[in-house]
Order: sequence, then C-alpha cells, then structure tokens
Amino acid sequence: MPETEKRLRETVTRLKSTISNQREEIAELRQLVTNLTLASAVLIQWEESAADNVVPFRPPLT
Repeated sequence: MPETEKRLRETVTRLKSTISNQREEIAELRQLVTNLTLASAVLIQWEESAADNVVPFRPPLT
C-alpha cells in the first residue's frame, strides 16, 4: 500500500472520530438547552402566578 494511501486512510479515520465526537457533544448540548428552556419556563410561570394570599402545599424544588 502506498504511503499516500496510508496517510489518507489515517486522515479519514481521524475525521470520522471527530464527527462522531461532535455528534455526541451536539446531542448533549441539545439536552442542556431543553432542560434550561423548561426550567426558565417554570420560573417565569412561578413568578407570574405567585400571589400574596396563596401558600403552596410544599416548597418549590430547588
């Protein structure tokens, strides 16, 4: 096998690994964005619905 083909195969292998790692990272970041969006929505609704004469049955989760 020629040297250029060996280098090309090594490069392709590294690129495939990089793509795989980036896909995993993107999936993790999507999950974090979803969690943060939901937490933000809960906090906004909690602040908007808070009334002076209402006592919750249990304290809000932190």
